[in-house]
Amino acid sequence: MDSMIIIMIIGMGLVTYIPRMIPLVALSQLKLPVFVQNVLKNVPYATLGALVVPGIFLISDDLIFGIVGAIAATLIAFTGANVIVVVMGSIGTLVLYSMFFS
Repeated sequence: MDSMIIIMIIGMGLVTYIPRMIPLVALSQLKLPVFVQNVLKNVPYATLGALVVPGIFLISDDLIFGIVGAIAATLIAFTGANVIVVVMGSIGTLVLYSMFFS
C-alpha cells in the first residue's frame, strides 16, 4: 500500500478523534446543572425525530402511505417488540396498504 494512503488514513483518524477527545478531557471534571444534563439527554431523540419525520411525509406521493407506516411502527414499538420486528411489521403493513388501497 502506498505510504501516502496510510498517512491520509492516520490523519483522518486524528481529525476525527481530537475534536471528540478535547471536550471529554477538558470538561470531565465540570459538573453541569441538572437542567443542562436533561437537555443533553434528549438530544439523541430530537435528532432521530428530525431524521425520521421528513421521511414519513416524503416517502411517497401518497401522504397517507407514510402516515400509515409511521402509525404501524409506533403501535408495534409500544408493544415492546425488537427493532427488527418493528421495521418488518411496518413494511408488511405498507405492503398490505399498497395491495388494497393503491
